[in-house]
Amino acid sequence: MSLFVKVVNEEVAQVWDTQPPAGEAGWNAAVEVRPNITANRQAYTGHTFDLTTDPIQIVYGVRDVSVDDHKKSLIGQSKNTYQQVANEQTRLEVDGDGMDMDVLIAAKTAKDASITAINACTTHDDLDALAN
Repeated sequence: MSLFVKVVNEEVAQVWDTQPPAGEAGWNAAVEVRPNITANRQAYTGHTFDLTTDPIQIVYGVRDVSVDDHKKSLIGQSKNTYQQVANEQTRLEVDGDGMDMDVLIAAKTAKDASITAINACTTHDDLDALAN
């Protein structure tokens, strides 16, 4: 994807991901610079612009992800998986095909067990081991 940055008085005025209007001054090509991150342990933060480079660099920062935030993400994924099963069973009931309560109960049991295991973890390594 092409990026363009409009610089006015040595400050970024606009960023476009399409060709900027022809004839307007101040537009420069730009590229995103995203440092490598460690999955589940780091995340991107906001960005800054390096106006001294050509093309201009849109540089992203990195922050560490806490164990608690990692847990919240995994718990959210577990809840989402259960919700998808519940939605499908509800759809089957509404369509007249009948809800399979055994499927729903099994999904809830799996979700509850997953959340219990996640909450018992104290490190990123513990959390990563759950996925393996």
